[in-house]
Amino acid sequence: MDVADLYGKNGGQEYLSTGFQATNIGLAIGLIERMKKDNATIFLSFTANMVASGLRGVFAQMCRRKFIDVVITTGGSLDHDIIRTKMDYEVGDFFMDDAALHKKGVNRLGNVLIRNECYEYLEKKVQPVFERLYNDEVVTSPSSLARALGESVSDKGSFLYWCSKNKIPVFSPGITDSAIGLQTYFFKQRHPDFGIDVTKDMKLLADISLNAERAGGIVLGGGISKHHAIGVNLLRGGLDYAVYVTTSSPWDGSLSGARTNEAVSWGKIAEKARHVTVDCDATIAFPLMMRKFLGD
Repeated sequence: MDVADLYGKNGGQEYLSTGFQATNIGLAIGLIERMKKDNATIFLSFTANMVASGLRGVFAQMCRRKFIDVVITTGGSLDHDIIRTKMDYEVGDFFMDDAALHKKGVNRLGNVLIRNECYEYLEKKVQPVFERLYNDEVVTSPSSLARALGESVSDKGSFLYWCSKNKIPVFSPGITDSAIGLQTYFFKQRHPDFGIDVTKDMKLLADISLNAERAGGIVLGGGISKHHAIGVNLLRGGLDYAVYVTTSSPWDGSLSGARTNEAVSWGKIAEKARHVTVDCDATIAFPLMMRKFLGD
């Protein structure tokens, strides 16, 4: 059978015959198309560094159009999304003098430069949100915090804004490993009983998986976001569709480098599922993949 029959005929035809990773990009486009046609519940997972890049705008468009149903990401994604509602990041390069940057109060994320003032803004923005949440419930959940943060901004380039507006839940199982986590520490100095309970989100996320007739995963990068997305779908017998985009190697046994076929052995992707791994930087591959669905 032709690969287009398996992965979708109208997706990435211009890439399928190219070879190498371009072919896998074409397969990924076809799979995403199949997810949508099959009315699959789509889990989108990504890491914080991607929100510091131009992919933030792609995520915001996906959430604005309700293209996906669930977001699973790290706490740092919330950091960058909120900061960038007001502050600009700069582009540098990968080989700058980091000691000199530190003296200037500039933090380097790859070739993206983030000034300390950005985190001062985050503190001013997040602390009032904590206060409002604390008045409603002493112990909140990451998804409640994400929703409240989205409600606190008006920037239409924010994925949190669109998630809160369109009732798309945002799960962040590693929320404390972030600048927002550090702000939680500061807030607890005044309110020791305040807490963020990651287990409060477990039933909500599990119910979404268990109630999905069909489930698809778009997994960008690795780490806790990736594993939470595929792990919860173990409950329903695995994802029916899965697209991974990664630059990590599988040879050290890491979750970040694991290909889709490895997840089949765990039951996190179903045995008969359609799946593909694209070995490429997501800032290159993902805009190409989503161009068909979101336009230029």
